[in-house]
Amino acid sequence: MDYDLLIRGGTVVSAQDMAKADVAISGGQVVAVGALGGSAREVIDASGMLVMPGGVDTHVHLAQRSRGPEMCDDFRTGSASAAAGGTTTVVCFAWQGKGESLAEVVKDYHQRARQSMVDYAFHLTITDATPAVLDQELPSLVEEGNRSIKIFMTYDGVRLDDAAVIRVLAAARRNKALVCVHAEHHDLISWMGEQLVAAGLTAPKYHPWGKPMIAEREAVNRIVALAEALDVPIQVFHVSGAQSAEEIARAQARGLKVWGETCVHYLTLVAEDLDRPGFEGAKLVFGPPARTKADQEALWDYMRRGIIEVISSDHAPTRYDDPKGKKFAGEDGPFTQIPNGIPGLAARLPVLFTEGVTKGRIDPPTFVRLVSTNPAKLVGLHPKKGAIAPSSDADVVIWDPAKSVTLTNERMHHGGDYTPYEGYQATGYPVRVLVRGVTVFDDGKVVGKAGHGSYLPRAPYAKITPLGRFPTPFNPVDRKIV
Repeated sequence: MDYDLLIRGGTVVSAQDMAKADVAISGGQVVAVGALGGSAREVIDASGMLVMPGGVDTHVHLAQRSRGPEMCDDFRTGSASAAAGGTTTVVCFAWQGKGESLAEVVKDYHQRARQSMVDYAFHLTITDATPAVLDQELPSLVEEGNRSIKIFMTYDGVRLDDAAVIRVLAAARRNKALVCVHAEHHDLISWMGEQLVAAGLTAPKYHPWGKPMIAEREAVNRIVALAEALDVPIQVFHVSGAQSAEEIARAQARGLKVWGETCVHYLTLVAEDLDRPGFEGAKLVFGPPARTKADQEALWDYMRRGIIEVISSDHAPTRYDDPKGKKFAGEDGPFTQIPNGIPGLAARLPVLFTEGVTKGRIDPPTFVRLVSTNPAKLVGLHPKKGAIAPSSDADVVIWDPAKSVTLTNERMHHGGDYTPYEGYQATGYPVRVLVRGVTVFDDGKVVGKAGHGSYLPRAPYAKITPLGRFPTPFNPVDRKIV
C-alpha cells in the first residue's frame, strides 16, 4: 500500500482557496494533496464533500476545578463533544486558585487531560500573581510549552487588579508568552448588579443590564493601553459587539499586536433571548452577555475585514437543573449569582457554517481561517494544526455542506443537560472527523478512544514577538533605554 488512508474526490478548503483534490495520509500526517494515484489501506470517497482542516478551539473549559459551581465536562466528555462538532484540537485552562502553585495545577491538568480523544494544549490561568508564580514557576512552565497566559479583569476570586495585570504582562514579555484577557470593568459591573438587585430586578433577563457594553469597551481600551505601554502582544477574548471590536480595530490601526476573538453565541443570541419563563433564561447567562442584532451585524463586518480573526466556543458548561450548576443559588436567586457560561463545543462549527457560509455572509476559506487556521497560528500550533498540507497532522473534517441537522442536546455528546441551540436547524455538518489520521467521529457517532489525544507543547514563535517600541525611550520591562 502507498498510503494508510486516501481521501478521494472532495473539495479541499484551505484558508486561502478551495479546489478539488485528493488527500493522502500516512503515519498520522498528511503526505500529499492533489490529483493522486496509488493505493491505500483505506479509501474514503469524499465526492460532494468539503475536506477541511480540523477545528482548533482556543477557548475551552474542561475538567475545571472549582470551590463553587462546577463545570460538567471532563476531558473525556468534552473531547467527545469536540469531535462530534469537527474540532480536533482544544486549548484549555490550567486554572490556578488563590494561594495555589501554578506548577502543581499544570501537573494536575496533565493528568486530567489524559482522557482526551482530541489533541490539546493549555492556557496558564493566573489568578494569584505572586512573585513565586511569576518569577519562579512561570519561566519553566512557558519553556515546557505552555506559551499562553489567561487573566481576568473581573469576577471575584479570580480577577487581577491593574497592578497585578501589569506584573503579568511584564512576566509574559520576558518569557515570550501570549496574554489572553477577559476584559470587563469589575467595579462598575459589581455596582450595577447591586443597584439592579436592590431595585428588585433579579431575574435572568436583567443579566445584560448588569454588564453593559460600556463596561466591556472601557476594559478593552484599558488592557490595550497597558499592553501598549509594556509592548506585549495580547488577545482579547469574547468580543461581544461593535464598541469593543472598534477598540481592537483602533489598536490594530496603530500597528499593535492586539487580536480579537468572538464566539458563536454572540452571532446568534441577543439580550432579549434571556427573557424566558421562570428561570429558563439562566441557560443563556454568560459574560460578557448577549448584545443586539446591530452588534451581531457589526461583528460579521469586523470578521470580514479581518479585525476579528478567531471564532471560539468559550465552552463553559454548567448543568441547568443542578444545584452545582445554574441553580447554584436556587431558582429565586438573583442573576448576579447565576454561574456564567454555556456549552458550545459541538455546535461551534455547524452553527457558524450555517450562519456564515450557508447564509452567504462568508465563504468556506474564511470559515476555515476563523475556526482553524487563525487560531492555530495565534497560539503557535500552525502549520502542524490548522492546515491540510504535507507534514501537517492529519486532522481532517469531511463536511457535507448540504446536510440538514436539527441540533439537540443528545447530538452535543457533552456532559451537560441542555444546549442553547436546541432545535436549531443547521445546514452543513461533519460526517467524518479524523485526529492524526484516526477516525474519532463517523456518521453521527463518536468512535474515538479516550486517551488518543496528545499534549501539544509550543515553542517560541514569531507571531507574538514584541514590536520593540515603547511610549518613551525607556523599556520598563528590561529596565533599559532603547
